[in-house]
Amino acid sequence: MNKHYGAGGFARRLQDIEPFRVVEVLTRARELEAQGRDVVHLAAGEPDFATIAPIVEAGRKALADGATHYSEAAGIPQLREALSAFYESEYGLDIAPQRIMITPGASGALLLVAALLVNPGEGMLMADPGYPCNRHFLRLVEGEGQLVAVDAASRYQLTPERVAEHWRENTVGAMVASPANPTGTALSREELAGMAAAVKARQGHLVVDEIYHGLGYDAPAPSVLEVDQDAFVINSFSKYFGMTGWRLGWLVAPEAAVAEMEKLAQNLFISMSTMAQHAALAGFEPAAREQLNARRDTFRQRRDFLYPAVQDLGFDVGCKPEGAFYIYANASRFTDDSQAFCMRLLEEHGVALTPGLDFGHHRAAEHLRFSYTTSMERLEQAVERLAGVLK
Repeated sequence: MNKHYGAGGFARRLQDIEPFRVVEVLTRARELEAQGRDVVHLAAGEPDFATIAPIVEAGRKALADGATHYSEAAGIPQLREALSAFYESEYGLDIAPQRIMITPGASGALLLVAALLVNPGEGMLMADPGYPCNRHFLRLVEGEGQLVAVDAASRYQLTPERVAEHWRENTVGAMVASPANPTGTALSREELAGMAAAVKARQGHLVVDEIYHGLGYDAPAPSVLEVDQDAFVINSFSKYFGMTGWRLGWLVAPEAAVAEMEKLAQNLFISMSTMAQHAALAGFEPAAREQLNARRDTFRQRRDFLYPAVQDLGFDVGCKPEGAFYIYANASRFTDDSQAFCMRLLEEHGVALTPGLDFGHHRAAEHLRFSYTTSMERLEQAVERLAGVLK
């Protein structure tokens, strides 16, 4: 075999990019449903609601009006301006539209940040457990996700102390998520300021995943831009706005990075879906926001039911989720192999959950993730089924 290639003659980086294990669960769930079995889905990382009607209608109108050509690489001006106004109304921030780049989902923003900030052989600190694609995007540009084991003591978040302890010679920054996947924990304004100071003291970059903003249940999550205008912020229309399949996100970058980001976007994406961008504009209208906030209230009700129910079943939940729509639970009372455990719960009891191995390495086989992206009735059915076997 050529020394430059890995198994199968493909690039070596592929050996370090892992598949989503939840896909195995979802694939088997669909097979069981095709056989007539009833499956309660608590695995998917997307809202169960369809996109609200005002956004859908705006998309239809955009198509009818001929919005089917390439847009500017950084996005249509109207959407960047709408986001600028959104930052003013939601956070009291003055963010110039020129600093906001529209991307093909938050994934596109992550790819831009990885390509901009990381040279081959360099890395960024990130929490373990955390969203796995973050480290995989770094590997794609020949960098590395430098995983830092975190637990309930720090609410599964990086801290300035952890940054100081784990910063390496080849570390160029830190990436955090607030609210986070898979734990739902969020960082306070003071914690964000502490992270920003710790990273700046080492001449590094701070990247904050804010894609679950708008889905905070006890208090709105602050943006890192309130304490650090040099941070890179990744966000998305997928979660709060409920537009997963439209593939639309955005990135707020420091002014000095804008020209280079646009150059990368021109080459990597050419442009985002023009129709989806026009559709997203409708999501900022007051009537649309009322509908979106009502859906947030529904997610809060689900969390308030499922969080105590999961603990009552015998799982250890180290932190109450403050946002997103996940509960990260320790299942060590029942198993030391969460992948096999999840498959057994699916096969024998019709409940689909995500194994912790999807989110990193630190005690991952002891954990699993509940996603409350289904109705209260179905959540109650899932708890009843699990109680029948676990209790």
